[in-house]
Amino acid sequence: MNLQELKYPIGIFEKPETITASHIAEWTHTIKDFPALITQLTENLSEESLAKTYRPDGWNIKQLVHHCADSHMNAFIRFKLALTEETPKIKPYFEDKWAELPDTVTTPIKASLKLIEGLHTRWAILIQLLHSEDLERIYIHPEHAKQFTLAETIGMYDWHCRHHLAHIKNALNS
Repeated sequence: MNLQELKYPIGIFEKPETITASHIAEWTHTIKDFPALITQLTENLSEESLAKTYRPDGWNIKQLVHHCADSHMNAFIRFKLALTEETPKIKPYFEDKWAELPDTVTTPIKASLKLIEGLHTRWAILIQLLHSEDLERIYIHPEHAKQFTLAETIGMYDWHCRHHLAHIKNALNS
């Protein structure tokens, strides 16, 4: 595999021209199932296995698990902001720096797996209870200088879940 394939084993996110109820249902299913899938892949790994990376200079499995918790917490908060404020400007974060913080390096992944489980339960319930007009609510991401709808964001996080599951599988198979 070349570096681009290692970075993006499932390709990059491509937003459908029209997001349908079928897309939302499929993407919500991924978000709902993600905790079980990531736990299944990682919960019994040794420290040696958790230290495996999916590409040269890439994060190790432990960092990937903690990153998913960090990233998805931020996404959930963005959802809530978009649902309760008029076109909020969200705060980006430096995910690369977060992946190097002491809690990411030292905390057992079980803590993040628990967090992901509870967070994704609430997130999937929230998405399932949204009305079509809620899915059109937007937030502004200053880092990308663009607006994102909640519908699009659900698709991006469906992709994000599958993207990092593929990274973990690749690291375990390397």
